[in-house]
Amino acid sequence: MSSSNKAAASDLSAPDPGFGIYVHWPFCQAKCPYCDFNSHVVRTVDQSAYARALVRELEHMATLSDPQTVTSIFFGGGTPSLMEPATVETVLAAIDRLWGINQGVEISLEANPTSVEAEKFRALAAMGVNRVSLGVQALNDKDLKFLGRLHSVDEALGAIELARTHFGRMSFDLIYARPEQTVEAWEAELKRALSFAVDHLSLYQLTIEEGTPFFDLHARGAFTVPDEDQATALYDVTQFICADAGLSAYEVSNHAKPGAECRHNLTYWRYGDYVGVGPGAHGRITKDGVKRATVTERMPSKWLASVEAQDHGLVDQETITPSQSAEEMMLMGLRLEEGVSLERYASLAGKPINPGRLIELSDDGLLQTNGDQLRATPTGRLVLNKLLGELLA
Repeated sequence: MSSSNKAAASDLSAPDPGFGIYVHWPFCQAKCPYCDFNSHVVRTVDQSAYARALVRELEHMATLSDPQTVTSIFFGGGTPSLMEPATVETVLAAIDRLWGINQGVEISLEANPTSVEAEKFRALAAMGVNRVSLGVQALNDKDLKFLGRLHSVDEALGAIELARTHFGRMSFDLIYARPEQTVEAWEAELKRALSFAVDHLSLYQLTIEEGTPFFDLHARGAFTVPDEDQATALYDVTQFICADAGLSAYEVSNHAKPGAECRHNLTYWRYGDYVGVGPGAHGRITKDGVKRATVTERMPSKWLASVEAQDHGLVDQETITPSQSAEEMMLMGLRLEEGVSLERYASLAGKPINPGRLIELSDDGLLQTNGDQLRATPTGRLVLNKLLGELLA
């Protein structure tokens, strides 16, 4: 890795949100029935062709951005652990050449805990990956089958142990509010998960997304999910158990010990810039004071053809006005326990938030202020969309 750029990765306590690189690998071994991400099941992938295309798109994106110091790199998907280590190495070498990768930069990769992928951990760590996020999703074989996962609980626990061996930082995901799941059952499962977690857990309530197999099955009554009261009870016990274990909810669905927060995701939530490459990737890039939202072609084959023809797969580049930036910053920042800078919002929006509205929502127990920081209360985070609508009306 390059040592030419001596600036250290940003301190998590600093206001600077950092600058991230997101690399989307859209391929999976199977499509999970709840998933609405841009993922595709294919028999074979020309890894060399996709590696070259990712490099070309990174080169193009570098021309759209002011000089930046990379603070994090994230390989997401899809299933990035299906990437060959040589593909990861090629992409990291390009990022190093274009921006510079410092020793302290967080390099994360999402992985599924199947044994064939876990065997790659040693090689991926040698390439520079220093944080892995495992898609465990459940510690119950029956529910893993329901969720369409290809691994067992034993395989998941083995992958967690192996990840601890090879990576300095490790997280894993669980999905709760599953059909017929009781508070007592989730409490036992979460406590078991915490016994294996090092310092970070991502915990998501099952949502039924349109366009997924679960959407059709749920509409036909094939299964039901917990109602609002039960879902709230599951959420509440999640917050209590994680906090008691020292993993606070630094974001609505993410729990970590102090200092173990995902730096890359914090860049999103703190409304920093990030480059997004690969099929269906989104980005937020600033050049000469103008911030743009970028979107690439979703279909892998079309994206690859576009990059080969014109060095990028961009299908949309939209200028974001300062007032739009202010709203986006508030939308992302109120997901965080630390909240949002009122001064930064006012600077972007050209006006402060209506003080009467702040008082009203604070009196309702949805918001609280601490100096310049505005944050949603635990109650407010439960109704965040409604809260934002009223706050920014």
